This record gives sequence, structure tokens and C-alpha cells, in this order.
Amino acid sequence: MVLLALTSNKGADDFQYHNEDGIKLFERVLSVSRKWGTTDNMMYVVGATRAEMLKDIRKIVPDHFLLIPGVGAQRGSLEEVARYGLTSRCGLLVNSSRGIIFADDSRRFAATAGEKAREIQMEMEQYLSERNLI
Repeated sequence: MVLLALTSNKGADDFQYHNEDGIKLFERVLSVSRKWGTTDNMMYVVGATRAEMLKDIRKIVPDHFLLIPGVGAQRGSLEEVARYGLTSRCGLLVNSSRGIIFADDSRRFAATAGEKAREIQMEMEQYLSERNLI
């Protein structure tokens, strides 16, 4: 199961950061839903443009995989995602769709998109290596 926890868009402020009894809605979603499954069958979507929130998210779901869209074109920082979201116990699935598919609109699209994907892969490999995770 993949559950949306926290988006990167401005609309997140309307609901996901709504605070009731000292608990934000996205925190309540994480806390309640982690009882629905296990780390083997549940992961969460968390937008990259608010990567600092991964620190709080990891307090609630420290061992779940996280799908992180928004690196690249949406200006999410892979460095910040790695800093706040990586753990030695589980991984991240980082998505950079628009950063790759809109990397070039010429006849060189395939080559440019491949280069962009390799750049992101190499950058992530560097962060994993720095933390001795590979």
C-alpha cells in the first residue's frame, strides 16, 4: 500500500499542516495508518520540496520506505532529502520525473534524459556512500 502523507504543493498548507490538539493532519495520518500495515507492505509519499519535514516524519515512521517526488523541476533538493530522510534501516524511492522528461525538447532528448537520470543516480550514490549505506 502506498499512502499520501505530505505533498509539496502550496495546497498542503490548507489541510496537511492543519493543527488540531497539537498534531498536524499529516502526522495523524502517519500515526494512524502505520497500524494498517507493516514496513514490508506500506510506504508513504512525501514531497521533496519540504525535505526538512522528513525529520519529523522519520520520528513517526522510521522504518518505512518513502516515495519522494519533486526532486529537480519542482526544486526539491536531493541533498536535503538524503540528509533528512535516509536511514540505515530502510530506503527512499526518489522521483524526478519532470526533471528528466523535460530536460530537453530537441532530437537529443533520449541522450539528455539519460544523462540527467545518471546525474541524479550518481548524486544519490554519493550520499549513500558518505553514510556508509552502500
